Amino acid sequence: MNYAEKVQHSLNLLWQAYEEHGDGLVVANSLGKDSAVVWSLAQEVNAGIRGFVVTTRYKPEVTKRWMRRMVQEAHGRLLVFSNDREQPDRLYLEDPDACCNALKVLPTREALAELGATAWVTGLRATEGRTRQAYHPVESRGGLMKVNPLLLWEEREIWQYLALMGIPVNPLYAEGYRSLGCEPCTSIAEGGERAGRWIGSSKCGGECGIHTILEES
Repeated sequence: MNYAEKVQHSLNLLWQAYEEHGDGLVVANSLGKDSAVVWSLAQEVNAGIRGFVVTTRYKPEVTKRWMRRMVQEAHGRLLVFSNDREQPDRLYLEDPDACCNALKVLPTREALAELGATAWVTGLRATEGRTRQAYHPVESRGGLMKVNPLLLWEEREIWQYLALMGIPVNPLYAEGYRSLGCEPCTSIAEGGERAGRWIGSSKCGGECGIHTILEES
């Protein structure tokens, strides 16, 4: 598919999901470039579609400011979830999987439950990294329908859409980041898009668990 066909394909997936699930369809928003595209496409389908952001105590201040802007502009349609329970200060170094599970996976479960989601939309792309190539545009995982409308998109097509639609993005991209996460676990790095995530750990270039552990429960 060319760029225009991919855009239409993504819209068709979202239309079908919204027709089937209505208010039960929610959008996961990571505050990154892919989420900016998914959020825009979803709002084109129906401006009332809700979304959620999972933030953590380790998000960069730039991302936190960006989150506040996005939430304000969404006028109540974008809710923020987090886990503020106590945990070891350096758990992200000692056990990054446990840290991600506590700060990302659990709040995502809570968000989906609180919003009454029967289906959720993500910004997953197969070309983003080695861990994202076994997914399908529409799946049934973890008891919910999961829609991945950008799965077939290339990174350049994400930027093309954002430029053509005039959609602003998290300012951290201008500093050279290609994938955004928590500050201590995200770096500017050469290689694939997710090469800068969890450098020096077994999770390097991998996943926080939202798309793996969450769906196994």
